[in-house]
Amino acid sequence: MPIPHILPTANSALSSKLEHAFNSKTKPLGSLGLLETLARQIGLIQQSTQLTLRDPAIIVFAADHGVVDEGISAYPQSVTWQMVENFLGNGAAINVFARQNNSALYIVDAGVKHDFGPRDGLIDRKQGPGTRNFAREPAMSREQCLAALQAGMDLVATLDGNVLGFGEMGIGNTTAAAALMHKLTQTPVAHCVGAGTGLSVDGILHKQKVIEAAVAHHAGVTDPLDVLATFGGFEIAMMAGAMLKAAEQRMILLIDGFIVSSALLVAARLQPAILDYCVFSHCSDEHGHRQLLASLAARPLLQLDLRLGEGTGAALALPLLHAAVNFMREMATFASAQVSEKSTPD
Repeated sequence: MPIPHILPTANSALSSKLEHAFNSKTKPLGSLGLLETLARQIGLIQQSTQLTLRDPAIIVFAADHGVVDEGISAYPQSVTWQMVENFLGNGAAINVFARQNNSALYIVDAGVKHDFGPRDGLIDRKQGPGTRNFAREPAMSREQCLAALQAGMDLVATLDGNVLGFGEMGIGNTTAAAALMHKLTQTPVAHCVGAGTGLSVDGILHKQKVIEAAVAHHAGVTDPLDVLATFGGFEIAMMAGAMLKAAEQRMILLIDGFIVSSALLVAARLQPAILDYCVFSHCSDEHGHRQLLASLAARPLLQLDLRLGEGTGAALALPLLHAAVNFMREMATFASAQVSEKSTPD
């Protein structure tokens, strides 16, 4: 399976044109701060000074994890499929926030341990009834991992928009994400592991020990795809594939929290230029996310102490993308407003 080749967005001539465009607006230089940085990034992604957001969408990938057999979650595995039902019933936070921000929302069964049957609103890309327990054996075979990556790519190829947010649902997936973070960044496991769905201090310590033992058990695994297959989940692999395809298509990637960032970490190890296309929506309150963002040299837009997942942070960041695009498209320039640049307030 060929991995999409992603081109860097760097373009000094276009960057200068974009900077001239927003510096010509009726405001002091740099006064829109991070929105100006965001406008430049969007322009470089779109290869244009005429920025546009078209049909924004959020995809929530759901799957189960065999490592829950080790007692690493405060919730039973059945919560995964129950939350998928909640998504389909428009009752979850991501439903509210996506609707509020006029974003399409797609729910994907990447590998939930439940038979939903044909359902309106559910995209069936099930790779299996959850992964195996990586504390004892690889979560996926390499072939399963590649199939999940390809399924994510194929799904994105059907979309028409140019903004794609990523979300997830899967009991046990903070454990998988922490293991991926440790293996791919060499951050100590203790700095990668957090409360997840609400573990106690003892529960967090147990999760840490499970990951440390699993890492020792699979000590020889180093290749990024093998790391993903060994410790990841179907939803994480599918997200990584979707991200790679979205960047290849020069879409804006809205990155949510800890688990989504772990999928991006894998994708970035395969194609480092993918980071040029990523807008990091927020810094999660899940322990480890801040350090994971630092390893990706990422600057998140929001700090709301979220740790829900589902793509909620991505949905909440959408208005900031609109603000960055709209000030470039609609705000007057000094020339058009016949205002002296020196007459604007400091």
